[in-house]
Amino acid sequence: MGKIRLTLACWDYDRTRALQDGRVEVEGVDLTYLPLRVEETFWRMLRYQEFDACELSMGSYLIDADKGSHRFIPIPVFPSRAFRHSSIFINTNSGIQKPTDLIGKRVGVPEYQMTMAIWVRGILQHEYGVPAEKIEWFTGGQEEPGRMDKVRHDLPPGIDIRSIGPEQTLSSMLESGEIDALMSTYLPLPFVRRSPKVRRLIPNFREVEREYYRRTKIFPIMHTVVLREDVYQKYPWVAQSLYKAFCTAKTRCQESMYEFSALKYMLAWSIAEMEEEKEIFGEDLWPYGFESNRHVLETLVQYAHEQGLIKERVDSKTLFAPNTLEDFKI
Repeated sequence: MGKIRLTLACWDYDRTRALQDGRVEVEGVDLTYLPLRVEETFWRMLRYQEFDACELSMGSYLIDADKGSHRFIPIPVFPSRAFRHSSIFINTNSGIQKPTDLIGKRVGVPEYQMTMAIWVRGILQHEYGVPAEKIEWFTGGQEEPGRMDKVRHDLPPGIDIRSIGPEQTLSSMLESGEIDALMSTYLPLPFVRRSPKVRRLIPNFREVEREYYRRTKIFPIMHTVVLREDVYQKYPWVAQSLYKAFCTAKTRCQESMYEFSALKYMLAWSIAEMEEEKEIFGEDLWPYGFESNRHVLETLVQYAHEQGLIKERVDSKTLFAPNTLEDFKI
């Protein structure tokens, strides 16, 4: 029996590169790896189910599944994670000095349901006492006009949300003062240009995020990897094959990061940075697998449920392909 052919859309990460360049193979699979930017991957998969497997926003997946859709089956691989205290930008004339000052303000976010925004709203509510109902929300393109939500979602009463104009962008509105703050996965262009009108809400974010991790052990998950449901039903073994391949690629990446005879990255203190992160996170800097991430996934589900994006607070274990939840032993 020959190998089956599968397409996988996933961004160009260091932890997946061995899978992308063929150094790590997926058992039984002739893989076509498409290193697309995440926004394109999400759009094409959620709208048209173009790929056999892909990286997908955890927030969008939760909402899609909550509506009764069975289009996708995730595996417990998390190619994208990020702390999000650093993702809030403010207009310097807004009067905002601390997170509680966001109450009553106009805050932009490209898509209300995006995973970054779920985490930021959850952190604002639980860490700083800032409820989403006390903010005036604006959605739309950050740098290009016309962005729309990739997943239809319902919101509870009390959420004040509106789309910006067809020619407007959130970045320009932030700089002009039309909105007071912006939650973003990307650095807004005015911030990149060092505009005096835009700065981070939490300038010492690195210190704050480290303290948050030490206290909660949460390194927020942004994306998972999903198989199309029809692919999983036809080839259930592919879930385990993909999972093992992703794990192997990540291990090879992590091993190469500790080759210190010559600097692998264009970062003068990369060795010191890696030693510090190892001290904080332990041996596995980027854990895959369900049990290692149960508390993070449960927190994300809790936040999505509290924010009215999902109606049922599901057991996070039921989200993933059952044959990827445990390892065989020899």
